[in-house]
Amino acid sequence: MVLGEFGCEHLFSPLECDGEGTVKVDAGFLRLLLEFYQRQDFQNRIQEFLAKVKMIILIGHSFGATTASLTALWFLSHLQPVASPISVLCLTFSTPLLGNESLYRAILRNRWGGSFCNVVSKLDVVPKLFFAPLTSLTPQLHLLLQFWQDITTSPSLEQLVGELRKQNFDEFFSNIKDCVKDVAQSEEEGRNNLFWPLGSYLLFSEEGAICLDNATSVVKMMHLMLEIVSSASSFEDHLKYSYYTRLFSSQFLERINVNCLSESSQKANVFLALQSSGIDPQDDNISKPAKDCLQMARHMGRAPNLNNAYLAIKLSEITPCRAQLEWYKAHCDESVDQRGYYDTFREFAASRRESTIDMNLFRLGAFWDRVIGMAARNELSHDFHRRSKWIHAPHSYMLLAEPLEIARYYRHGMHTKKGHYIKHGRNRRFQILERWWNRKVAVAAQEPQQNNNKRSRSRYASFTQDSLFWARVEEAKDWLKDVEEEQDLNKLKPLLENMNGFETYAEELIKNKEVSKDVVLKNSSYTLWFEKWKDLKSKLLQQPSTPVLNGMDCDDKEIYR
Repeated sequence: MVLGEFGCEHLFSPLECDGEGTVKVDAGFLRLLLEFYQRQDFQNRIQEFLAKVKMIILIGHSFGATTASLTALWFLSHLQPVASPISVLCLTFSTPLLGNESLYRAILRNRWGGSFCNVVSKLDVVPKLFFAPLTSLTPQLHLLLQFWQDITTSPSLEQLVGELRKQNFDEFFSNIKDCVKDVAQSEEEGRNNLFWPLGSYLLFSEEGAICLDNATSVVKMMHLMLEIVSSASSFEDHLKYSYYTRLFSSQFLERINVNCLSESSQKANVFLALQSSGIDPQDDNISKPAKDCLQMARHMGRAPNLNNAYLAIKLSEITPCRAQLEWYKAHCDESVDQRGYYDTFREFAASRRESTIDMNLFRLGAFWDRVIGMAARNELSHDFHRRSKWIHAPHSYMLLAEPLEIARYYRHGMHTKKGHYIKHGRNRRFQILERWWNRKVAVAAQEPQQNNNKRSRSRYASFTQDSLFWARVEEAKDWLKDVEEEQDLNKLKPLLENMNGFETYAEELIKNKEVSKDVVLKNSSYTLWFEKWKDLKSKLLQQPSTPVLNGMDCDDKEIYR
């Protein structure tokens, strides 16, 4: 179910679509959460609870585990905008799947994967249920739920198991196993499935456990472990997690995490991992694909810190590209024609010099696309986004490069074909980098000392602090043209409100010296717009039929921030 169809997308706003498909979750679990959330007493208790704690741990089993996962997701979404120091951990046992691959990727994008740990027995069928279309399996599923309820009080386990077998549960189990196999062997991974694993999985057997945090590997291992169990044992195993927890505690020192396997002992480690998952290393039909899966998981999840170091080296290698852009900006800002950085590139891109700048923009963009892709695939360390270098470097790149991307967009007239840049032309790369920076700003807002030490600028900034400033200028230029031509007063009023809003916003930036000096140059787009707007406003004020230009109701600052 799409979150927006319940009118609750505001509860999970960090999961908004980011060009990777619509986030969907199971409708039943979402309704259950909303029943509690919509109660005022529940909201009051949550607020009191959040004021007292430093960490939230949610634990659940079976369908309660999925409800716990959704609740954890709501906590994480609620706490992120306020940059709360409260950490969230969701520990589940035998959890059914909650949502689709877009949800999985949104969790990785927000770096929440470490907040979800799912403990799953190799025999248990419940974590695999939602891979199958349950509409055709509903009668057996209802009987299965009744079986789990009765087994805790009934003295005759054998009688209940016998009853299950009478209800074609072997066929029920076989159908689920076939569906898991289809998903595991699909080249499209989770893209065509309604449900997909999220977080880390601790896969149990009598012999030990292995830990996987790559969803594709989790599905493949679920399939292989399910191939070696019977239907009756799978149903019984759903209620044995307390036994496995005690067993696992006694085997703690032998636990294997495939992301930590060493090169020198790779074969021995894979052998031990197979044993821990309950797979016979001598059974080639199962052990060979299991080995491939474990090696793939190791390759996909290896050494995030090494990836950080690799990117640091690559960042130093593209420093000359950035330096050339900075030289170009300084050259344009000091030019005698007083056009500035943005307008020079917008008007004179055919020259050899501007072509070189284009190439540097391409190289820088390719690098940051790689960084964003690695972060989305969880290939970087969990604290990557908190390290100073990776907070300031992408922001500086955005302030330096996006004005030129805007210039290129308007130079080619793309706004006449697609619409203005902010809504219709902005590259996803800049949207993500802006989100990263906003998180840093939100954290800084929670630190009073840092705010108190902030000093007013005594000179213009190196880069305009709003990377979209020139796109706003381009929109204002169109509004100005429309005001000059518009005769209908009802249509004129919103245009004038927009113009006043932008003027107030720009003047505040300039007053606080949060713009680069190229903004206020004599022949910059902004200066030319401002002069025309000042003249037009003077003429309009002389017309008694014109709406009042000063004091219009519009929250200028919020519109443009």
